[in-house]
Amino acid sequence: MKPPPGLPHSPNQVCKLRKTLYGLKQAPRAWFDKLSNVILQYGFTQSAYDSAMFIRKTKRGMVFLLLYVDDMFITGNDLEGISALKLHLSSCFEMKYLGFLRYFIGIEVDKSSSGYFISQVKYATNILQRAGLTDNKTVDTPLELNVKLNCIDGQALPNPTLYRQLVGSFNHLTITRPNISHAVHIVIQFMSPPRSTHFAAVLRILRYIKGTLYQRLHFSSTYNLRLRAYSDSDWAGDATDRRSTTSYCMFLGDSLITRRSKKQTVVSRSSAEAEYITLAHTTSEIVWLQWILGDMGVPVSEPTPLFCDNKAAIHIAHHDVFHERTKHIEIDYHFTRHHFQQGTIALPFVKSEFQIADLFTKSHPSSRLQFLVSKLSMSSRPS
Repeated sequence: MKPPPGLPHSPNQVCKLRKTLYGLKQAPRAWFDKLSNVILQYGFTQSAYDSAMFIRKTKRGMVFLLLYVDDMFITGNDLEGISALKLHLSSCFEMKYLGFLRYFIGIEVDKSSSGYFISQVKYATNILQRAGLTDNKTVDTPLELNVKLNCIDGQALPNPTLYRQLVGSFNHLTITRPNISHAVHIVIQFMSPPRSTHFAAVLRILRYIKGTLYQRLHFSSTYNLRLRAYSDSDWAGDATDRRSTTSYCMFLGDSLITRRSKKQTVVSRSSAEAEYITLAHTTSEIVWLQWILGDMGVPVSEPTPLFCDNKAAIHIAHHDVFHERTKHIEIDYHFTRHHFQQGTIALPFVKSEFQIADLFTKSHPSSRLQFLVSKLSMSSRPS
């Protein structure tokens, strides 16, 4: 694959637009539509796969524009095109140029010769201050080992506001802290009504954040653009409704670009079914990412390896004979088999000990957690 235009060594720039376009206050949808029209009339094409991404190809290269509320992110390898775009937008709207990318929607960005590091130290510090956590006690894992929270243990919180505020903040923090994703996935299920046991779990997450405050996520500048995915599930892991957890993570080269930890909507009758459902969700994400990469000038010409540690699920995708024994699996999930046959994905087996997506399905002892986190290209910067 060719290196994508506008990655680590390109001028990634941020601009802020006033929410009053042409002097008129606009509703968010109308605001987006008006700005989109101006960008499209200038010669950009809106991505069919992400409506917030706009692309312009010229003889000099490419320019990408991403919209987020009233912030705008511009990157690419067409430097003249970027300058001309900024001038054009400034003539149409009140716009403030914020310079090269350093801080964006609460995310701190540091550039080095090896790529980009993103973190949320300030945001995490604000969460700790809001929680009133004044002692120095820290823990080395975000959840107790084998913890199983439910809706009946403990006392109902008299005022659940702080709990809900903290958990909502955690959700945004997972952008740069994927190592707390599973813990957040657990506590977010008890927003109404939270109990004392749930708040104790939130306090543990806070203490883990405090002990790992300066952790950051690395995006490499090397042009290894091979897409790979890891898929895992925790069969019947929820003690209340016996539903399984779907989890996956995907890398572009060594850089973690997406991950998920979410409870499945149905109760799986076997671990193979739970894993196969997860494979289907992961395959869907792979297809979408391949489309997005194609839009960005990075066509994926080979099957994306989707690493799974369940041999039964892999065999279901490989062999028709297994379908007679798996009639209880919804036909929709044979989406995975279709894309395997089409060459969109490959399904290599990975030993459970090297299954990175395991980080997003369950709690782990400290040594195992540290091993999995190291595979996400996370590190700590000096305080």
